[in-house]
Amino acid sequence: MLRAADVSFAYASGTAAVRGGGGRALVLDAVSAEVRRGEILGILGPNGSGKTTLLRLLSGARRPSSGEVWLDDHPLRQLSRTAIARRIAVVPQETHLAYDYTVLEMVLMGRHPHLGVFELEGPADVAIARDALRATGTEAFESRQFNTLSGGEKQRVVIASALAQAAEILLLDEPTASLDLGYQLEVASLLAALNRERGVTIVLSTHDLNLAASLCRHLVLLHRGRVLAHGATADVLTAANIRQLYGVTADVHRHSASGQLVVVPIARELR
Repeated sequence: MLRAADVSFAYASGTAAVRGGGGRALVLDAVSAEVRRGEILGILGPNGSGKTTLLRLLSGARRPSSGEVWLDDHPLRQLSRTAIARRIAVVPQETHLAYDYTVLEMVLMGRHPHLGVFELEGPADVAIARDALRATGTEAFESRQFNTLSGGEKQRVVIASALAQAAEILLLDEPTASLDLGYQLEVASLLAALNRERGVTIVLSTHDLNLAASLCRHLVLLHRGRVLAHGATADVLTAANIRQLYGVTADVHRHSASGQLVVVPIARELR
């Protein structure tokens, strides 16, 4: 459904980035990854490995220096921003608003790709926004100012805005970062429910290995801008790969009660 084929990318000043990045190391180097319809794909890697940049390429916010991103049978670069926004929604790690919007106004922003020039939201758009609020358990916040919410509440409202966008694919950058354990569980349960009940295809980047183990069917491991491993979660999330990826000795086993993979970091290895 969404596929990066051998994409490379480097940030460069002045002119467009080219392979080699003007002598600088590439942020991404010949990376391939794909997510099929109805799946959840996790992107793992240490800081600076290229996770966020890969999400930006998959969303069309950036174009690769080389390689191609495909949405079904169409190169993403050939689609308009509106056409992409109708099919792909993005939830950033943090959301900062220039003005103090209510929660309902925030969620209604997700309807913009479906409106004409100067067209205002109508009753049908409001109904879709309220359905998204119900799906994320945030309907009680409809009249609250977005900036008065807690971090976990804000994250669920931003996901509601992405749902109101009526996109088939949801891209999330560190969806549980800076959240306490309770909100982490809430967001993880919400994403699982959206995938299971609404068929939303999800791609998320995360540092939380246990979140990835419990939620994702497939993983891509990025190390210094290259794919270290990719495939089914149980095949990829191994002690050997974790050691190579993070320089950490870890125990990986299945939890006796839940049956889920559990990662227990033990020690940082000297390099």
